Amino acid sequence: MSDPLANLAWDLAFGDMSPEQVFALREGSAWRLLAGGAENRFTGLLSIADLDAFLRTDAARHPRVSMADGGRQGSAAIPPDEYLQAESSRVDMPRLLARYDSGGSLVVSQFHELHAPLARFCRGLEKVFLHPVQANIYLTPPGAQGFRVHFDTHDVLVLQVSGAKSWRVWDDIPFPQPSRATPWANKQSPGGTPHALTLNPGDALYLPRGVMHEAAAQSGAAPSLHITIGFLEASVADMLREVLEILEAENPALRASIPSWRLAEPDGAAAIAARMTPAIAALSSEAARDRMALAALDRITRDRLPLPQRSLAHRPPAAGDMLRLSDTMHHHLVPLPEGGGALRWYGGVESLSAKECAWITQLAEGATPASLGENALPFCQRLAALGLLER
Repeated sequence: MSDPLANLAWDLAFGDMSPEQVFALREGSAWRLLAGGAENRFTGLLSIADLDAFLRTDAARHPRVSMADGGRQGSAAIPPDEYLQAESSRVDMPRLLARYDSGGSLVVSQFHELHAPLARFCRGLEKVFLHPVQANIYLTPPGAQGFRVHFDTHDVLVLQVSGAKSWRVWDDIPFPQPSRATPWANKQSPGGTPHALTLNPGDALYLPRGVMHEAAAQSGAAPSLHITIGFLEASVADMLREVLEILEAENPALRASIPSWRLAEPDGAAAIAARMTPAIAALSSEAARDRMALAALDRITRDRLPLPQRSLAHRPPAAGDMLRLSDTMHHHLVPLPEGGGALRWYGGVESLSAKECAWITQLAEGATPASLGENALPFCQRLAALGLLER
């Protein structure tokens, strides 16, 4: 990996594991403890002081802020009216602190959207995996448990920041590759004997989706603070839903009517199957596969917060300024059959000539507009104004 932001995030998350080792982990169904990191390994990402400061802002609102207590009857989720202001989504700090003192775990979802160190960390991992990555925060008081035994519907990487937490993890996966459409309703019981382990500061735990687990902070110790990194890759069903509307406008086979009035006839099912066959063929064509691949890349440029590498006090670059492509703005360059390419990013699509594509390749490593050649300066100034270039 040549991207500096991606390298920093990778080293922090996976240490000395190679890309092939991690990709194999992501493509499998086995959990893994990544222990032995320095105690301060993740302290640059988050602290309890950071959470204290956040809770004292107007951004501390439900549902971003929630609480859980595994000791409750029924659902572990604490009713919001126990820690929010009356008839408001705002956090009521005295009530939240009282509920925390009585064993309620604090949960802050999507904190990467508000906290710059986590934003850069998630952005670095997104540049490696090419799908959205999120960060949820869990602060559990000593001796308490947030959520009881459950599984997640996406892969997660747990980063233990401070304190310690005892985990139980099962090898059994009751629902292979679960998604948000997978039923839960607290009816699943893990099979087999759980593995007991303790996460100490600097340890990490990788849990593929579907792996049953539970965790509790150790009694008499400091609070447990951990970050759960969620890997939000698209499923085949997600991508089919995404491109189906586009393909329908282009392909008559997908617009064909289903003759439901024929269902009562002996060959009614066969008549419907005859309509379905070319439609399924259209979805499995090379063109459709290309559309789905492109849509998967576009999800990350469209759905994640843009983090442009420019300020309000923007100064256009000069001919001698050393520039490179931004490491925080998602973008990808797609070659076009007729020549040139399309630079796809959060703001849309920039059509580039073959010469401009060559400039993009050089800017990925760093270059000055003067070194790129004639007419490169206005091109670089345009990309810099969009936040796609940084000095």
